[in-house]
Amino acid sequence: TINRLSSRSMDENKSDQVYNEIVLESPVPSDMEIAQKVIPAPVSVIAERAGIEASELDHYGLHKAKVHLSVLDRLSNQSDGNYVVVTGITPTPLGEGKSTTTVGLSQAIQMILHKKVFTCIRQPSQGPTFGIKGGGAGGGYSQVIPMDEFNLHLTGDVYAVSAATNLLAAAIDARVFHESKQTDAALFRRLCPKKKNVRTFSPIMIRRLVKLGISKTNPDDLTKEEISKFVRLDINPDTITWKRVVDTNDRFLRVIEVGKAPSEKGATRITGFDVSVGSEVMAILALTTDLADMRKRMGEIVVATSNKGDLVTAEDIGAAGAMTVLMKDGIMPTLMQTLEGSPVFVHAGPFANIAHGNSSILADKIAIKLVGSDGFVVTEAGFGADVGMEKFFDIKCRSSGLIPNCVVLVTTIRALKMHGGGPAVKSGAPLHNVYFQENLELVKVGCVNMERHINTALLFGVNVVVAINKFSADTAAEIAIVQSAAKNAGAFDAVLSDHWATGSAGAGNLAKAVQLACKATKKENFRFLYPLSLSIKEKIQCLVEKVYGGSTVEYTEKANKQIEAYTSQGFDKLPICMAKTALSVTDDPSIKGAPTGFTVSITDVRASVGAGFVIVYMGTMATMFGLPTRPAFYDIDVDLKTGNVIGLQ
Repeated sequence: TINRLSSRSMDENKSDQVYNEIVLESPVPSDMEIAQKVIPAPVSVIAERAGIEASELDHYGLHKAKVHLSVLDRLSNQSDGNYVVVTGITPTPLGEGKSTTTVGLSQAIQMILHKKVFTCIRQPSQGPTFGIKGGGAGGGYSQVIPMDEFNLHLTGDVYAVSAATNLLAAAIDARVFHESKQTDAALFRRLCPKKKNVRTFSPIMIRRLVKLGISKTNPDDLTKEEISKFVRLDINPDTITWKRVVDTNDRFLRVIEVGKAPSEKGATRITGFDVSVGSEVMAILALTTDLADMRKRMGEIVVATSNKGDLVTAEDIGAAGAMTVLMKDGIMPTLMQTLEGSPVFVHAGPFANIAHGNSSILADKIAIKLVGSDGFVVTEAGFGADVGMEKFFDIKCRSSGLIPNCVVLVTTIRALKMHGGGPAVKSGAPLHNVYFQENLELVKVGCVNMERHINTALLFGVNVVVAINKFSADTAAEIAIVQSAAKNAGAFDAVLSDHWATGSAGAGNLAKAVQLACKATKKENFRFLYPLSLSIKEKIQCLVEKVYGGSTVEYTEKANKQIEAYTSQGFDKLPICMAKTALSVTDDPSIKGAPTGFTVSITDVRASVGAGFVIVYMGTMATMFGLPTRPAFYDIDVDLKTGNVIGLQ
C-alpha cells in the first residue's frame, strides 16, 4: 500500500522543488531509508514559516541553523502558546517510542489541527548512537531530518560542552601541581606577570579578590598575607569531584589514574571520566536563561574543597570566563525540521537517569513565543515519568517559570506485558513470543505501572493524555483494557496512535485529545512536588514515597557525610535530581510493575551548584557507560557511491 501523505512546495515562489513529500510504504522501511527518501526544506524556509527573521539565523549548512536569543526580545510582548511535555511509563530496554510520539504529535498538530507548533527535543549522545539504543531522532514516519546530521555532530554543542568541562579539569590539576611546587612569591609573579613593567589583575582575578574580602585592584598593593590568600587555593586533591568527559561509551575510563608521566613529578591521583551529556556543563546549558546567567552558573560550579574546608569554584580556578566563551554559540538552539516540515528546536542533551533529562529552557521559551497563544510547544522528558518528567516539573519548570498545559504519557502493550510478569526484555536478544500474541491478563496486571505514572503526573495538577504507541501485534481487546485502566486512573483521555507507520495521519486523534486537555487545564492548579525549604532528606523521602511508591530510605555513611556538608554550605535549599535506574520505579532495574513499601539505598550525593540542584544517587548508578559485545557501530558506514550514511538507527 502506497499513500501520498503530503505533496506541497515549501517555497513555491523560489523553486519548483517539492520538499517534505512523504510516500507511505508498507512494510515500513528503516528509519534511515525513510529519512533519505525525503527532501528537507532549506532551513531558511522553515525559519520564515516559524516567524524567525533571516537576521536571527546563523546557518550550519542547508538544513540546520542556530537561532539568536534576540528573538526573545523581539517577541517579548507575544502571548505564550500551549506547553506540552511528553513522558512515558517505565520502559523496556528497547524504548517505547517517546521521541517518535513527540514528533508524530507535532506533525499532527500542524497537518491535522492546522495550528502552529514547535518540537523541542534533546541532542542525542554518540554513546547510545554507537552503542545499543541508537539515535534519538524518532522513527518511522515521525522523525527529525536530516536524521544523520541530527544523530551525529549536529552543530557541535556536545563538543563545546566537552571542551569546557575538560578545560576546567585540566585547570584544576595544573593548579594543584603548580601550587605544590612554587612559593607564594613565585606563584604571584606568574599569575600576575609584569607587562611593560606593570602588574595587573584580570577581571576574573578581581572577582576572586572580592570573594576574599580584598578591595585592592593594584597587585603591588597586596600584603604578603593577602598574596598568599590570593594565590593559594590549597585544594585537597581527595575532595576533587570534577571529572573529564567524552561523548563515547568507554567503560575503561570509569576509573583512571592521572599524573603518571615523569614530568608531573609524582602528582598522581585517581579520577575518571563521565559521559559528556551527564556533565554539569550540559545541565547548565539546558537550564540557563541567557548568556549572563550562563556566565554566573559557570562561576558557581564547585569542584573541590580546600584543606581548610572552603569551597573551590570554577571562578576561583579562573576558568569560568573561558568556559563561557567555549559555550557562547552553543547557547543558541539549533533549528531543524520533521519529515513533514514542522519546525524543531534541538538543544542540549542531559541524560535523564544521571542528570535532569530535558532539552533547554531557552528553546522552549523561544518556541512558546513563536507559536503564539493558539499554538503548541511539544517537548520531551527523558525515560519514564518517575525520572525525566518529575525533573521537568521540579527542576526545569522551577527555573523557567513556564507552566505546562498537558502531559502525554507514552504507553505500549509490550511494556505493559513486561510489567505484568512477562519474560524479561533484553537489548540485543529476541523478544519472547508472548509479546507477539494476545495476552489480556498480562496487560491487565501490567497496567499498574501506567497507573502509577498517571498518578505521579496528576500530583502536579496537570491533565494527562495517555498515548498508546501502536505496534503491529497489538489487539483491539488489549488496547481497550489500557484505555479503560488509564481513564479509571484519572487520565483525561487514552488514545491509540499510529504515527510510526503513518506519520501525522496516525496521530490525529492524539493531537485532538491534547488540544482538548490543554483547553481544560487550569494553570492555577499547577504545583511542585515539594517546597525548597525542606531538608535534603525530607525531599528525598517525598520523592520515594509519592513518586516511586517506596517507604524507607537507607543512607551510606558517605552519603550522610555529604548531606551534612552540603547542608552546612547552604545547598540544602536546592531541588533534588535523583540519579536512578530508568528500568524500574525502584532502585533495582529487575523489579517491574509498581511495587510499594520497598526500601531504597542512597549511595552518593553531589552538589551541582552551577546547574542548581543536588544529585542524589539511588542504588548503583554508572556515569560512564560501556559498549556491548555487539554495538550499533557494526551497522554504520558510508555508501561510497552516494556519500550517504547507512545503518544509523
